[in-house]
Amino acid sequence: MSATSGTPPRGALRRIFGGLGLVLGGKAGAGLISLAYLVIATRALGPHDYGVLVLIHGYVTTVCGIVEFPAWQAIVRYGADAQREGSRHRLARLLRFGARVELLGGLAAILVAALCAPIVGPRLGWPETALMLAVPYSLAVLGSVRSTPAGYLQLLNRFDLLGLHNLVAPGVRLAGAALVAGAGWGLTGFLIAWLLAALAEFASLWTMGLWCAARELAPELRRPEAGSPVADNPGIWRFMLASNADVTLSELAGRAAPLIVGWVLGPTAAGLFSVAQRVTVLIAQPAQILGNTVYPELARMVAGGQGGVALRLTLGRVVAIALSAALPIIAIVWLFAPEIVGMIAGSAFADAASLMVVLVLARALALVAPPCSAALTALGRPGWSMSANLAANLLFLPVLPVLLHLFGLNGAGIQAVGQAAAASLLLLMLVWKRSGAS
Repeated sequence: MSATSGTPPRGALRRIFGGLGLVLGGKAGAGLISLAYLVIATRALGPHDYGVLVLIHGYVTTVCGIVEFPAWQAIVRYGADAQREGSRHRLARLLRFGARVELLGGLAAILVAALCAPIVGPRLGWPETALMLAVPYSLAVLGSVRSTPAGYLQLLNRFDLLGLHNLVAPGVRLAGAALVAGAGWGLTGFLIAWLLAALAEFASLWTMGLWCAARELAPELRRPEAGSPVADNPGIWRFMLASNADVTLSELAGRAAPLIVGWVLGPTAAGLFSVAQRVTVLIAQPAQILGNTVYPELARMVAGGQGGVALRLTLGRVVAIALSAALPIIAIVWLFAPEIVGMIAGSAFADAASLMVVLVLARALALVAPPCSAALTALGRPGWSMSANLAANLLFLPVLPVLLHLFGLNGAGIQAVGQAAAASLLLLMLVWKRSGAS
């Protein structure tokens, strides 16, 4: 790769933020819908039962994040090569390979979640009713087993469909929450509604991906020429292992933190923590989507020999725009945190206000991470991103229980700020080093 190519490709930022805009259009709608079902759920359940709902769903998504094996980054990276070569059979073999690997990983995650729920649940304060539902709720893992069709849609630049998909799970949750609250079905009803939303999320994206594949690759996808996807794509297993470890580690703290809070302080504290986290989604989701949408463009830049100065310039502009967009959210939360909590969840959740301010600051610091991780993956070094996230997790996640004992719920905010700052700084340094290599 060239470290001296100093001009980003024409239209790179336009394509990046064009794709981001399409996906965020769906996320904006999803955010409003999510706010509506949160208002219903918190008022119907109260801090304790809402905390139980958060802990059960958080447990399943954490197990899924550790055990599953998403394939979207490999689909995008190696699929882009197949597209450039015009090798439709190679792309079809890659898609079939990614789907098999991911679905097997999803099955393993369901089994682990179901087997461990009776052991973990009592320590997290789940009542008997919730424990009985926790095993079937393990099927909610499927809500995250959808990266293969997502990667293929990114290859086709069908960010419109990805944006539409973002509305599915919140829409089902809102309808379910309204029905459950109106009927007075309590925690059991909300768990069923959340499970149905996860299943709809799984089914809808696979349907979209298969529909597009049927239009683009129907004969090849049904009967690809004989060949091995591993031989077609040298290093694919190593790449997938490194990129999946990176994703797991980068998301581990966010998924595990509510469980640690519930483990140490109980379901009520977990419910307060979840409400405090809610506004940070306004920053966190666009940042993660930005990392996903910037990755295909950076991969094309690297493939075209522009992995040096041009990549740095593009990445710098992307991060600057993301930080600028986050500033108004930070200011509003800083000034009106108690009012925001009261509007979202009611007076029973008032203690979440001060933590919300700190968590929003932590999310702002973490804005740098997804684009930098995407850059390192595009540069062929997903292991470097994994190392940075591993170092931040090993340094800060083990101290969370200690901070919770010392400072109560505010200890979670202290831990979040430290981890976000450490991970972002390490990732920036590694991108700078790798993109400077000739």
